[in-house]
Amino acid sequence: MNMKALVLEKVKTLNIREIDVYQTLGPNDVRIKMKNVGICGSDLHFYQHGKIGPFVLKEPMILGHEGSGEIIAIGSNVQNLSIGDRVCMEPGIPNYSSRASKLGMYNLDPKLTFWATPPVHGCLCTNVVHPASLTYKLPDNVSLEEGAMVEPLAIGMYASVKADITPGDIALIFGAGTIGIMTMISALAGGCSKVIISDIRQERLDLIKNIPGCIVCNTKYENLKACIDTNTDGWGVDIAFEASGSEQVTNEIFHYICPGGHLVYIGMPNDLIKIDIVEAQSREIRIDTIFRYANVYERAIALLSSGKIDVKPFITEKFSFIESIEAFEYACSPKPSSVKIQIEM
Repeated sequence: MNMKALVLEKVKTLNIREIDVYQTLGPNDVRIKMKNVGICGSDLHFYQHGKIGPFVLKEPMILGHEGSGEIIAIGSNVQNLSIGDRVCMEPGIPNYSSRASKLGMYNLDPKLTFWATPPVHGCLCTNVVHPASLTYKLPDNVSLEEGAMVEPLAIGMYASVKADITPGDIALIFGAGTIGIMTMISALAGGCSKVIISDIRQERLDLIKNIPGCIVCNTKYENLKACIDTNTDGWGVDIAFEASGSEQVTNEIFHYICPGGHLVYIGMPNDLIKIDIVEAQSREIRIDTIFRYANVYERAIALLSSGKIDVKPFITEKFSFIESIEAFEYACSPKPSSVKIQIEM
């Protein structure tokens, strides 16, 4: 069955066209009419370069993995969802019988497939079939636009879970991109009293500077160490989140963390980087990494519904589906204030 989709034909070539990607509705699946899809950095990377690590574009692929929509059909075994439900979807599908899944680390399942990661099609299309177990009903007070933000929010949520936040902790985040901002609001919701977030784009910092507990530092003009010393009495932050992927940040990051503190790596650098392990050891700094997320979607939705997290200000641009190619071209060189671009289906 053909459906209309945004197809990445090859590097830097997009088409909105009919494509045959018929998916059979299984007994444990739902069919979802897509409504909102966010453009992620990985979508842009495949568009511009055709590969990320071992994932290489070899044939046409539908883009998009940050999605929300409305259920239009359900499988015979599905009990917790109904036709007409507004939902968001977790885009990584693991093998539920794998060792990683049984240990609760399904995001690390080697056989996991992920939307818009070659050769798997994404969700910038008319409708998708998805496991009901990875499809989440949105509360009445959570919009479809917010629902499509749950995927990037989940990364910040997962990083905050990995950080083992103790109420009152002071955190530092490098990078005020989408993921850095999602991590900031998640860390505050998780109990941090203050979150210092650094970047060189003032327009991004202006979007978040009035959030209670958020302290912005434009490192182009301000001294980050002085800002941290002022807010921690010279002790250092309890937790640092690296969300920039910058080699320079990695070379200096341990200087900002207190003895016994915690570092969580989120951003992925383009090349191998050196880490000063002796510096970390001498102060017993714990280092954690994350890869996507696991077991946080329901928590993210609950926080959106409660009002403790608000993602609406960070949906900065919207394009219609027929403007999808224009949306991607804009996303390659957006305004400095741009955070999340969404396509409305």
